[in-house]
Amino acid sequence: MKNRVKQQILVGGVGGQGVLFVTSVLAEAAIRKGLCVFTSETHGMAQRGGTVVSHLKVGTFSSPMIRPGQGNALLALKPESVAHHEGFLGPDAWIAVNGPPPCKPIRGRQLLALDADETAEKIGNPKSANLVLLGFALAQGPRTPKGIPRLFCSLEDLKSVLEERLAGRKGMLEACIRALEAGHSAG
Repeated sequence: MKNRVKQQILVGGVGGQGVLFVTSVLAEAAIRKGLCVFTSETHGMAQRGGTVVSHLKVGTFSSPMIRPGQGNALLALKPESVAHHEGFLGPDAWIAVNGPPPCKPIRGRQLLALDADETAEKIGNPKSANLVLLGFALAQGPRTPKGIPRLFCSLEDLKSVLEERLAGRKGMLEACIRALEAGHSAG
């Protein structure tokens, strides 16, 4: 199975939303599974809420950047990220967006929507919308309606990464896992 995994995932948002954190957690999960990984990111005026997008490639690829029309998924931490980064997605791609449902499909792509900001507020951790959305995306099942693998990892894989990364920071670890699980439960 390791050799067959090939996913190109974009994570988009603005500075301060944790785009790079989500990408690095996903990358670490892939590495732990023995998969090849490339990551790359571009920053706008991130310190002032500018656009940030990261490219995550899992599998055998020769470059870190996702080419237009080739991406498999977009995790959009802001609804505006869909319009900004949709051009990178292939025809069978899916989108998980932090926004109030219902959202309409975009160019026939499957669009999964959750108000991750609201869910993060409800669990008392408003800065954790990124992990809420990631948990939500994981809960959508292992495959898209067209039978394409959704994500290469599981909720347990990501919890394991967080446990190692945040060892010795019990409060932060508990908050991150609670956010991931809240999003997963919302799915």
